[in-house]
Amino acid sequence: MKSFGKGFLWGTLATMGAVAAAIVSFHKTVVSPIEEEEQRFDDNRRRAMRKSRSAHLG
Repeated sequence: MKSFGKGFLWGTLATMGAVAAAIVSFHKTVVSPIEEEEQRFDDNRRRAMRKSRSAHLG
């Protein structure tokens, strides 16, 4: 019975570790590139607004 408890504990920890690794991997491969692209679009939009305002100062 003692080895069953150890095995169950190690299995639970291993499963939790695998789930955590999958979540981190998903975040790095899917979510981060989307956020970086949105940030780049926002920066370009800000730059364009500054240029348009400075071009019309007269």
